Parts: sequence; structure tokens; C-alpha cells
Amino acid sequence: MALSPLQSRLAASLLASLFVFVLYFLVCSPQFAAAEELQFGITTNDDTHHDRLPQLYESDFPQFDRSIIGRVPSSFTSLINNVASDTNVPINKTSLFVFEISSVTTREEQNNIELRGEDTAGTTIAARQSRRTLYISANTCQQPKRKGTDKTVEVPQLILFVSNSTDNTSPGPDQPPGKQRRLVFEEGAIVYNTTLTSDIYFSVFAPIVAADQFDATSTPYSVQVAASIDQPYHSYSNEHRAELVWIDSDASATLFTTENVTSSPSESLNTPPYVMFAQNRNDMSINGMRNSYCGLSRWAQMRQLDDGKSRIKTGLKLDRATSMLKQEFYLNGLNSSSKYMGFLASNQEVGSKRNVPGGGGTVFRQTDFETKPDGACTVIFNLTLCDGLQYAAPGNSTLFPSSESLAAFYDNYTQTMYANFDKALQQVACDAPPEGQWSLVRNCTDCRRAYKDWLCSVSIPRCEDFSSIDRPNLQMRNIKAPFANGSFVDQALLNKYGDNLAYTSSRNAVIDEQVQPGPYKELLPCDDVCYNLYQSCPSALGFACPVPANPGFDTSYGRRNPDGSLSCNYQGSANNIPSAATLSFAAPRLGLAFILVGLTFVLL
Repeated sequence: MALSPLQSRLAASLLASLFVFVLYFLVCSPQFAAAEELQFGITTNDDTHHDRLPQLYESDFPQFDRSIIGRVPSSFTSLINNVASDTNVPINKTSLFVFEISSVTTREEQNNIELRGEDTAGTTIAARQSRRTLYISANTCQQPKRKGTDKTVEVPQLILFVSNSTDNTSPGPDQPPGKQRRLVFEEGAIVYNTTLTSDIYFSVFAPIVAADQFDATSTPYSVQVAASIDQPYHSYSNEHRAELVWIDSDASATLFTTENVTSSPSESLNTPPYVMFAQNRNDMSINGMRNSYCGLSRWAQMRQLDDGKSRIKTGLKLDRATSMLKQEFYLNGLNSSSKYMGFLASNQEVGSKRNVPGGGGTVFRQTDFETKPDGACTVIFNLTLCDGLQYAAPGNSTLFPSSESLAAFYDNYTQTMYANFDKALQQVACDAPPEGQWSLVRNCTDCRRAYKDWLCSVSIPRCEDFSSIDRPNLQMRNIKAPFANGSFVDQALLNKYGDNLAYTSSRNAVIDEQVQPGPYKELLPCDDVCYNLYQSCPSALGFACPVPANPGFDTSYGRRNPDGSLSCNYQGSANNIPSAATLSFAAPRLGLAFILVGLTFVLL
């Protein structure tokens, strides 16, 4: 039937309106445009990713329930950038996680991931997006306890599985290897990074443990998992990045320092940047978690306690040689004749601000140390004059029951002796013009510094237990005195050395008179400390040094090992010193001591 002219005009008008309406929704609707652009913007490992698109732009539909637009399955834990998740993982079970790209990517960035338009720097947005890295990290916070008599058996490590394919959204031990990455935790820690171009699925699997070796019912695995686009939330390092320097130990305490924690003398620091954990090597409970900040902070024998009763005390100390700060750790309450593990760690966590980049903590490589037997040696440090001295000195726990009381005794003695020396030096024309001084390259300041180093190292011997294995530069002292338990050294030693003053007394007579340490061994001062004093001070003071191979040298001084290992004593000496290539602090100055007879200084 033919339409009338009026009907024809009406039909044409309706068609035109319908065309405009459809065109509007196709072109102008922001929601439709976003969906269309997303379909071309997300790259994945397969062609089925469009089924997941609602997950990527759900934030653009706040008025809709997630049940309508799609959701991450309830079996997954959806992680947020730098927010850790703590969870228990049952034995032979898998805990699933997902990091959704939409949680850190704006709609504008999503729309332009595949666009090839250039930004103002001349680089493509796609290139910038492709460089975005996702760091996945985890720490074992608890592991099954060992049971039975064999405590040396290793606890099986957790396993991380990672997938960036929608073909494998539940990675784990039952999935084909080609569709996922499998990574075994290393001593309770794992760090893995991948390019973030789509949602990343990963899981933590708890392996089967032997029921006769481990108690997995009351203490299952517990893990802290995090993902970050900034840096690894957890980290550990077996390489040299920061290191504990073990100074020395006595029977119940030990002293550590770090390398410089400031980079210039003008830099200040109010809060110590590191924490420390320690564990007796006979206690295997933290083995399997030695790279885990979470595990160490919960289970290490020595750690920071909420009640403030930790056996680890720490503080900042100015290194006078470099005018920069170091951090010291003093541990007490240790067992005698025992071997320990020490762990330096850092953590960004401050109060409730755990969820920050790096908030899971960093554990640096392990430092081994040991304590001395009960005997004559006590660790001292923080002296006034001998500010670079920190090691075990001859002591007596009855007369000097604390490290502080023994340090005060040596501090007072060295200050008195230094004052006598300074009076003698004042007779020298220190302020004379260069042509009137005793040296063109050394002055009174050099002499005072060299004398202080020498005085401290000789008048405060570095003490080793008498049971220490004999080695070069380790000199027996005070062998006729009784040990703390009332016993005496072997009669054969008395017969051999009993008439030799170097063996029957301390270098410094006041030690035998007032400290009464009993027999001990002294790590002899380095000979170059004496030579530095001889070269730095005027000859009028009468300083002289023994010569190698001459009588008296071998019982008075030692010589440095070419490899830098501790072979003789000096201010700043330590049991373990990092290699020269990694040191951030200056080489330590050397020091010895003296006997004052009028104005004659006998350097023995």
C-alpha cells in the first residue's frame, strides 16, 4: 500500500531520529567508548581475555553490583599495591592470589596502552606501560615445628606459582609447567618480578611434610604475601649491601657495629636505621626462615620485644676517624663457648604504616660469631679518650661485675697517663714556625694522635681466653695467677715460662694489681702503631720501638697479615672486616701503650 505524502514525511523523520539516537550511543557514550577501547587496549597471552573485561573497568560502574559486571572468584585473595596479606596455608594446599591491573591503572592509561601516539618526551605511552614491573614477594612467618630426636632435618620450603594467562587463573602444582612459573622459597623468602600488562594470578603452595618429623597440625605454614609496582615489599640479600661487623665477644656478651649509616659528616640521623636478630646455632627453629623478616621478628631467640626487655641494645655512634655515624649493637645474656648467627635487617614499618613500599623488611646476609669460655675477658666500649677502642679487655667479674665498671677503670687510667704525656709535650715548641719545629711533615697534633692510639692499644690489651689455640701474635700473660675457679695453668707451662716476665705478668702492671684477671692471652698490638708514634713525636721525648727478630719484639708487638685479617691489635680492630672494595668507612688508625719513667718512654 502506497504511503501518503504526510505518512512518508513522518516515516522519514522517525528513521532520521532513530539513526541519530543510535549514532549517539555508538559515538558519544563514555561507557561504550571505554569498553570498545579496552577491547583493543589489553594484551594477554590468549584471545579469550574479553570474558574478563568487566574486571578491568568495574570502577567506572559504581552503581552496579559486582555480581552483574563480574568478580574475582571467592577462593582468591585480591591484593592491593603495597598491602600485605597474612594467611595460613594448610599442608598440601594452595592459597590463591590475584593482582588486578585495574587496581593501579586509570581508565585513561588503560585506553592508551596500545595506542602509538607519542607523548611530549617523544616516547610512546605503550612503551611506558610495558616497562611497568610488578614485584611479587612473600615471607614465611611460621613453619611446622620439628619433632623427634633429629632436629637437623630441613623444613620443606613453600612454593610460589605465577601465571599471567587467563588459561591458568589457578596456578599450582596440578597445572602444566608451560603455563606458569614455579619458584621455591629460599630460607623462607621469595622475590619475583614480572611485566604488568594484565591481571597476574599466583599462589603459595605448602608441600607435604613427614608426619614423624614435623608437627603440621598445631603449627602449619603461615605466610605474608604482597605485590608492589614500586619495589619488592619484602627483600633479602646474600650479597654485600649492608653488613654487621663483629667486633668481639666475651663469655656472655658481644659487640657489633655497622658500616657508616650516613654518607657525609654534615648528614644527621635521629633514628637508628637497622634492627638485629640473633640465634644460637644449636637451636634450629629459625632454619628455613633465615631470609624472612617476618619469621625472624617472630621466632628469633634475640629480637626486638614489645616490652622493651630485648637482650639487644642499639644506638648511634660518631666515628671520630670519618666524622660519620655508625650503628652499634650490644648483645648480652649469651651462653659461653657458643656459636651464634647474627642477622642485620631494615624495615620501613613505623607504627601503623606497615603498608608502604618495602614495608615487609629487608634481611641482609648472615654473620656468624661466637662467645668465649668463662674467663678473664670482658667486652668494653664507649670510652672517652680511647673512643676507637671496642673489644674484650682483661677483666674480673667479681671486682668489675659489669662492662661499664671495667670500661670506667680503663678510661680513668688512660686519661691520667695521657695527661702526663701532654705535660711533657708542652715543653716542646709546638707553636714555633715550621723552620723551628722538629719535623717538616709532623706536628704536635700528629704526635698527640699517634700517642693516644699507641697508649690505648697497649695499656688496654685485647684479651683472648687462655684456652684459645696458640697462633702468631697471641701472647700468654699472667700465667702464675689462679683462674677464676681457683685452678692454675698446667705445671709444664709454669716450668717452661715461669721465669719469663712477659709470660708471668700483664704488659701493664696496674692490670695485675687492680683488675686481677688471672691467666689470659693478649693479641699483641701492631708494630706499625709504635713506628707511627716514633715518627710523629719529637726525639726529645725518648720514644723507641723494638726491632723484629730482636729480643722482646715477639712478646711485645705483632705484624699485620697481608690479607687484612685480624692478626694484631689496633683501635677500630674487629673480628670480621668486609673486604676493602666494600668498605664505606676509612681504614682504622692504630694504637699501643707505654710505661712512663720520668720523661723516658719504654715502648714494650
